[in-house]
Amino acid sequence: MIYTVTLNPSIDYIVHVNGLKLGDLNRMTNDFKLPGGKGINVSRILKRIQAESTALGFLGGFTGNFISDWLKKEKIQTKFTTVQEDTRINIKLKSESETEINGLGPAISNEEMQDLKQTLSMISAGDIVVLSGSTPATLREGFYEELIQIIKDKGADFVIDTTGKDLLNALPQNPLLIKPNNHELAELFDVKFKTMEDILPFGERLLEDGAQHAIISMAGDGALLFTKNGIYRSNVLKRPLKNSVGAGDSMIAGFVGIFAKKEDPIEAFKWGVACGSATAFSDDLASIDLINELISEVEIEKIK
Repeated sequence: MIYTVTLNPSIDYIVHVNGLKLGDLNRMTNDFKLPGGKGINVSRILKRIQAESTALGFLGGFTGNFISDWLKKEKIQTKFTTVQEDTRINIKLKSESETEINGLGPAISNEEMQDLKQTLSMISAGDIVVLSGSTPATLREGFYEELIQIIKDKGADFVIDTTGKDLLNALPQNPLLIKPNNHELAELFDVKFKTMEDILPFGERLLEDGAQHAIISMAGDGALLFTKNGIYRSNVLKRPLKNSVGAGDSMIAGFVGIFAKKEDPIEAFKWGVACGSATAFSDDLASIDLINELISEVEIEKIK
C-alpha cells in the first residue's frame, strides 16, 4: 500500500480577475475550488494511474469536510486525523500576473499529533509513505523526523518532498525518493547553478548523503534522475503551460505508483515526467487520457 501524508492541506480557491485594481472593487470572471495539499495531489494522481493509496493528515471544520467529500467522490481511501480548527484556504489570484495568498493553517494539539502518529503506525513492511509539503506553524519542530522513525521501525519506505532542514535531516534515513527542483537544490547547498553540468555533483551528493533516488526538476529544461546505477535526463514535452501547481506532486505520484509495481526507476521516472507534464498542461491535476497521450513522447537518456 502507498500512504500519503499532508500535514497542512488546504482548499485552493482559484480566482480569475481581468485588470486587477488594488484598493478598488473587482469582479471575478471565473472561480473554482479544489482540494489542495501536496500529499493529497499525489493521492489524486495515483488514483488516475490505477495505483491505490490511503491519504492521511490533519483535516478540520467545514473546509476539511469539503476536501474529505471530494476525495470520497474520487474513490480515494482516507484516514485523516480530525482537528478542532478549520483547514486553511489558499487564494490563487490570477490576473495579468498571479498572486498567491496562503493561509496559516490550524493549530495542532499534542493529542492530535499523537492521533496521527497512531494512525501511521498501521503501516507494514513493504509499504511506501509519501511525506509532502509544509507543516502548520504550530506543529513542533522535528515532527517529520518522528513520522520517519515510525516508518523505519515498521520496515516501510518513505518519500519526502519538502525543503531545508526537514529534507537534510531525512537524508540519513535513506528515503526512497526526494525531488527538489534546481532552485531548491542550490539553496540546500548554498550554491548557484549556471549550467546543467553544475547540478550533477550536488545530485550525486544527495545519494551519498542517503537518498536512494533523487529527481531534480528543471522546469523548461526537463528533469534529472540520479540513481546508484547512473544519471538520466528526460526530454521536454511541448504543450501550452497552464498550471504549475501540482506538477511536482504529479511527478512524484507517477514515479511512486510505477516503482511500487515494477521496482524499475527508469520506467518510474518516465511516468513521473508524463504525469508532471500532463498536470502542467491542465487546469487542474492531469487526466489519465493526457498522461497516456504523453507517455509515448517521453524520452530518457543516460548521461553519466
